[in-house]
Amino acid sequence: MKVEIVAPSLSDERSGDVIVKPLDTQEEAIRCFQQAQIHCPWYPKEYFEGWLTANREGNRLTRLVFHEGKLAGWCHLLRVSDYPSFQEEQIPEINDLVIFPEFRRKKLASRLLEELERAAAAWNCARVGLGVGLYGDYGPAQLLYAKRGYHLDGKGMSYKNQRVKAGQEVPIDDELLVYLVKDL
Repeated sequence: MKVEIVAPSLSDERSGDVIVKPLDTQEEAIRCFQQAQIHCPWYPKEYFEGWLTANREGNRLTRLVFHEGKLAGWCHLLRVSDYPSFQEEQIPEINDLVIFPEFRRKKLASRLLEELERAAAAWNCARVGLGVGLYGDYGPAQLLYAKRGYHLDGKGMSYKNQRVKAGQEVPIDDELLVYLVKDL
């Protein structure tokens, strides 16, 4: 599989029928919203509306992945994480990795992670981090991150970016996370 790379943080990475590219237009953000309504309708429209602005301001890098010309998912690299430990240690966060169900098991998530890890390295970061959910739906992601060299940050579970204390009751939902880091 041939991979063509042009400037790691601003590239369209092409390989066969897969393209990883930066978010460039508001139309692309709207397209993501439209696809999210089909595949993950819990995302509010406002979430997508802020992507391009955050990218242009340099606070976020958004990468879109296309498979055979169809939008297959996205992922972000946040320069400043909402997670306090990453803020303190100045670790950028890979955030909201989404691959639509019909495109899974095609290594598209790995392609997005590779691109964003290169971008974090281009920012001269020694490490990159991410959060992952704890219930069964996140099992494949947990295995992927471990295979790619991510390990626990050692701070325990967080709920809405706040550490969970012993005995504290929290819902088991998409906000209950452990955070992982990887040396670059």
